Amino acid sequence: MSARGAAQRCRLDLNTAQFGSVNRGAAQSAVMISSSLVVTAPGHPCVNWSAYWADRIADDVCQPLAAASVEQPAPVCPMAWRASLPDMGPTVEAALIAGVVSLISLGGTVVVAVIGFRTTRRVTGSTLAEQRARTLNERFATAAEQLGSDKPAVRLAGMYAMAGLADDWEENRQTCVNVLCAYLRMPYEPDPGQNAPEPQRLTFEAIREVRHAVIRVIAEHLQKDATVSWQGLRFNFTGAIFDGGDFREAEFSHSPVVFDRAEFSGGEVRFNDASFSGRYVFFGGAKFSGGTVRFDRATFSGSAVSFRNAEFSSGEVRFNDARFSGGEVYFSGAQFSGTTVIFKGAQFSSGTVNFGRVQFPTGAAVDGAQFSSGTVSFIGASFSRRGVTFDGAQFSGGKVDFSDAGDWSSPPAFPWTDTPPSGVKLPQKQGQSKA
Repeated sequence: MSARGAAQRCRLDLNTAQFGSVNRGAAQSAVMISSSLVVTAPGHPCVNWSAYWADRIADDVCQPLAAASVEQPAPVCPMAWRASLPDMGPTVEAALIAGVVSLISLGGTVVVAVIGFRTTRRVTGSTLAEQRARTLNERFATAAEQLGSDKPAVRLAGMYAMAGLADDWEENRQTCVNVLCAYLRMPYEPDPGQNAPEPQRLTFEAIREVRHAVIRVIAEHLQKDATVSWQGLRFNFTGAIFDGGDFREAEFSHSPVVFDRAEFSGGEVRFNDASFSGRYVFFGGAKFSGGTVRFDRATFSGSAVSFRNAEFSSGEVRFNDARFSGGEVYFSGAQFSGTTVIFKGAQFSSGTVNFGRVQFPTGAAVDGAQFSSGTVSFIGASFSRRGVTFDGAQFSGGKVDFSDAGDWSSPPAFPWTDTPPSGVKLPQKQGQSKA
């Protein structure tokens, strides 16, 4: 051991040993002696002797004094563990320090990388959302422009583009549907007839095809098994002209559907097996002026359905086997002046059906209808033309009230001869005929 190492050892023994108050002074004196021996410059012949005596003092003085101490042990120096370590040269210490620094640098790099990744992801997500919104708005502008083209083929492309955008853009799906409904509400020239010049005739047919395609696309999205459903959206066909169209099996649910003042002027419009369960379904003031409108097996349930003041002037309107259950259905104020209206097999169960002030035309048929519950009212209705029939109708429950009919001069034909079934009220002092 070197002289300097011996002196350091003596100091360490002094610090780590447990001395009493009497012996600590002697130990400190021994350390001072050992330290005074380590003054010789490196290479001096006395170095070895100095180291010898310093080592002896550490072994013979410091340790016995510590052993002779009678006081309680003092706390161990926190750095005492280094005494058991082997001597490390500068190169080893530098390597250890470099390793620690590397570990700290690596940890910092990882932290910075994680923060950078999260920031990048947040910024990237925001950028993608902005890009998507920009793309969808550009698609909307393009489709709307195409729908306004004077070329039917371009309009047709725009219609399909708008419908596709509605499927992809859920947050603005209602807006896209509003545009399609607005297209049907635009002015529409009537059929020029077969004798019109061929160019005019072809142009009309092309425009009509676009309109019927809009109806088909809407109806397809209202089917039970539609890939993307538009059920629950609002449909506003106010004032639209229908000269054909297919709404079969469409489900109008949860939101208003408006056909107010719509005109059914020709062709065949089919609502067969359609379901109307939305909050409101309006045909108020609609004009049935030609062609055929079919509501066969349609279901009107749990909602308010209004045909108030509708005009049935020609053609045929069928409600065969339609089901009216719950909610309220109003035909009040409707005018049946030349249209054949048929309710064969219709079922009226629960809810209210109001035919108040309706003028029933010749040939109106409610044959085979089933009145099982609820209320059917004919307050103020006019039966002034012969040929209105209830043949085969079943009155098994509920209330069917003719007592306040406005005109009973030509009563309809009922399936009984004398006394009406329970729940059926007829006007007082008026007879009824059997067809």
